[in-house]
Amino acid sequence: MKQTQHITQLPETKEARSRFRNTIGKYTIKRSSRCISCGLCAELCPYGVHPRYEKFSKPLRPVEHKCIGFKCKENDYYCIDRCPEKALTLRLNPVLETLGDYRWTAEMLIAHWEMAETGNLPVVGLEYNLGCSGGGFDKIRFRLPDPADYRDISDEEIDLGLDLNKRKDGRPERRLSLPCYSGGMSYGSMALTALVGRARAAARLNTLTCTGEGGYPKEFLPYADYVITQVATGLFGVREETIQCAPVIEFKYAQGAKPGLGGHLLGDKVTPEVAAMRETVVGSSLFSPFPFHSVYSVEDHKKHVDWVKEVNPRGLVSVKVSTPTDVDMVAVGSYYAGAHIVHIDGSYGGTGAAPDIAKKNIAMPIEYAIPKVHQFLKDEGIRDEVCLIASGGIRNAMDVAKAIALGADGAVIGTAELVALECVRCGNCESGRGCARGIASTDHELGHMMSEAYTEQRIVNMYMAWRKQWCDLLRQFGMQSVRELVGRSDLLVHLDYLDEAERARYQPAPRQQLII
Repeated sequence: MKQTQHITQLPETKEARSRFRNTIGKYTIKRSSRCISCGLCAELCPYGVHPRYEKFSKPLRPVEHKCIGFKCKENDYYCIDRCPEKALTLRLNPVLETLGDYRWTAEMLIAHWEMAETGNLPVVGLEYNLGCSGGGFDKIRFRLPDPADYRDISDEEIDLGLDLNKRKDGRPERRLSLPCYSGGMSYGSMALTALVGRARAAARLNTLTCTGEGGYPKEFLPYADYVITQVATGLFGVREETIQCAPVIEFKYAQGAKPGLGGHLLGDKVTPEVAAMRETVVGSSLFSPFPFHSVYSVEDHKKHVDWVKEVNPRGLVSVKVSTPTDVDMVAVGSYYAGAHIVHIDGSYGGTGAAPDIAKKNIAMPIEYAIPKVHQFLKDEGIRDEVCLIASGGIRNAMDVAKAIALGADGAVIGTAELVALECVRCGNCESGRGCARGIASTDHELGHMMSEAYTEQRIVNMYMAWRKQWCDLLRQFGMQSVRELVGRSDLLVHLDYLDEAERARYQPAPRQQLII
């Protein structure tokens, strides 16, 4: 049974305006009382920083987030110098010092907000591919391409498809149109508007989203062909009827951010609706056990997989595991148990509720786990029969590309989609009213701060901007398909293993003093 799905026409990108009262940008522009309303700044600026309408005698407040900043000095339309009264001043936005963290810097946040708003890559000089972590993907670069390899082909000619079923076992050969899909976020951890909006975006992009371990809300049913249902150790909300309607069923054995600890949903988020879905008591904290107490061997694992395959004869099976030192053996065991997708989740993966000591301290970082699993699958002779998916701290388009070059077929995205919805990385996800943006909230009032349509369009816009980056990268290396990039670790360098002269050829990681 072959299912060939692909985007014949790319989804439309259109403006999805920011919910911030004043969009946060890299620079601030102040107009002093010396302004004589001559309108020269409005005439000069090609970026629309100084809007002026005929009915208004004075220019409106500058649209600061569109300003390209000090590099505009190179142009003859630099408003700061051209203003006849010297009424304009330009400086870095001090708000940036209070935003972000070492992995998600302020510039990476506001760049993703812009991509989600416009569907385009930022015009402003923002560093959105690298953070300040001092390790991980922030230390890895693609080798400088040979100009002779460049292929002058259009984005539409480049194949970014991801094949989920390589086993050729008679089940659907599902192909996604992007090399990534949305990770599991449960009903209870997230606002329903955000969850349904993600499903709507997945349908438009011909990719997938995942329910997480909180059950399957009826609002997902119109988009059922694009929704993975997750079977986790707590079995919250697991139903045969929802397994039957899902194109992919994912067993969550472990999570990178909290391996060996199971799932957590604190009582503050267990509202009457969440409690009904999970068949529990309102206000009670929910803890999924670790592990499945019926699975202690590959043979036990196979019984799980066989059960799902019997319930849903057309469904593909994904197995999500964390990254212990023997993750390669776990991946091979999952294949022999009958899985189509092996999903490895590294230690940088985010979660709304886990002990701080567990986060970032237990599992293997994903950049080490990917090549380890990729090579072991090759040695076993089964690499071409399994879809290897990576997650855990993959923040942007270049992180996805690096994961693929290390050996993954594709990636699962979590936090980046929340950032597209203007998450500010405050870290209050575990509380029912803790999320100031209404994203990771079970509070009805906060959850309606954004609509399903807003969520859908912002996520579509972000992925379409990422698509431009992937296409440009593949062109530079003379590739027409993202599958040519799989396992091409020879195209990567790690800055720590280069001498000083060679290291200087590559873009350094940003240096930023953060208030955290």
